[in-house]
Amino acid sequence: MVETKPVGVTVVVTEPVALDENASSADFELTGRISVQDEEQRFSGGVRWQHASKAGDEISLLSPLGQIMVQIVQDNEGARLTTSEQKVFFASDIEILTETVLGWRIPVAGLQYWVQGEHFPATAAIKHLDSEGRVVAINQDDWEIDYVRYFPAHSVHAARPKVLVLKYATLRMKLVVDDWGDSRSPVAEYSDYQNYSVPSL
Repeated sequence: MVETKPVGVTVVVTEPVALDENASSADFELTGRISVQDEEQRFSGGVRWQHASKAGDEISLLSPLGQIMVQIVQDNEGARLTTSEQKVFFASDIEILTETVLGWRIPVAGLQYWVQGEHFPATAAIKHLDSEGRVVAINQDDWEIDYVRYFPAHSVHAARPKVLVLKYATLRMKLVVDDWGDSRSPVAEYSDYQNYSVPSL
C-alpha cells in the first residue's frame, strides 16, 4: 500500500459549486471494516456500501461474523433503517436517521465523495495534497478527514483510499476499505468477515 506523506503538502481552498437537486458522486461499491466511538458509545464491525446516483444508497453494518446488524437505504423517498430485530425507522436522510437511531451520524452527502478522495462540491473545503497530488486531508462541514493509506494506482483508475479517519466534534470514525468491487462480485459474501480484525481507534 502507498502511505501518504506529510512532507511537501499543498493546501487548496475550494469554493462551493451549485449542484442539481439530485447530484451525486460517481457510482461505487465497497466492502470493508468500520469502527466508531464518541464519549458515550462505540461500534465496530464490517460495512458494505452500494452507491448509485440514480438508485441511491444501501449501507449494511455487519457483525464480525457477517450478520447484518443494521441495513440503511436511501432513495428519492427518503431514508429507512432496519435493525436485526426487524424494527424499521424512517427519516428524510441518512445523517438524521443514523444520529437518531444509532446515536452517531453517517454523513453520506459528504462521505460519498470523501471515501473516493474527493471533496463535496456543494460546500467550501480545505484540501491538503501531497507531492503526487493525492489528498492527504480534507476539512469540510466541520469534519476532518485524514487519508492514512491508499491502494496502489491501477491502469484503469487512480490510487483509491484504503484507510480513512474521520473526526467530528467528539466523534471519531475509522474506515478501512478492503475491496472496491472491481475484481469480484459487488456484494461480499458473509464468509469474508469470519476471520478479520476490526480496525482500532
